[in-house]
Amino acid sequence: MSILKKILSNVFIKNILLAIAVVTLVLIATFVSLNIYTNHGEYYPVPDFRGLTEDQVSQLIEEKGFRYNIIDSVHIDEYLPGAVIEQIPAPGSMVKENRNIHFTIKAIAPEKVQIPNLVDYSLRNAKVILESYGLVIGELIYVPSEYRNLVIQQLYRGKPVEPGTVVLKGSVIDLHIGKGLSTEQTNVPDLKALTLDEAQSYSNSVSLNIGAIIYDESVLTAEDSTSAFIWKQQPSAETGERIPLGSSIDIWLSVDTAKVNY
Repeated sequence: MSILKKILSNVFIKNILLAIAVVTLVLIATFVSLNIYTNHGEYYPVPDFRGLTEDQVSQLIEEKGFRYNIIDSVHIDEYLPGAVIEQIPAPGSMVKENRNIHFTIKAIAPEKVQIPNLVDYSLRNAKVILESYGLVIGELIYVPSEYRNLVIQQLYRGKPVEPGTVVLKGSVIDLHIGKGLSTEQTNVPDLKALTLDEAQSYSNSVSLNIGAIIYDESVLTAEDSTSAFIWKQQPSAETGERIPLGSSIDIWLSVDTAKVNY
């Protein structure tokens, strides 16, 4: 009996050889199936999706056999809302089929910002501040004031606007700019019993400005400050004094009605 026949006649060795053969066949089948499933060695270029809307992206993604997800949204003026701004992997990268492409798109909702306080800033500084907030400087309206080239008032859509008011980024803010005192004079108006808004409107109508605004201890809330009335002013209207156009009037406000006849 040859050596080979002796080995094959041994049951233990025969089982070992059979097990090795089975394992080998299983490994070969696994590698073949993985190559088929993953398209081993087959890579495809990533298209340039930048500037495309999500509908356009979905169609192209399906055609190319990829997947995608949106990971972020930002505000950039040059793109349409919802358009792709950045992508990972980059355009032209070679990837396998069914690869996930990550997108950053332009936000669909317009960005909003708060209007900063520009009053008492120079025109140059006001322009820098507005630009940093993404706002646009609009009409410059020069008015008489003892403070030349300082912002006297800020307006949005033609009306005075308080700092902190939320508007769309890119909104236009008009400014009243001081041009120095005029040689023309006017009587000091009587502002007593007016609210702050009423006093500012009236003063502007006669080319005067509101200076210091002083609330007494009775004004405790934002609602109080809105309804508070002027009980004292400097200069006073009772003296009959005439002042140059652009001058400022300091005012004291309260919600204490007993001060009206003070």
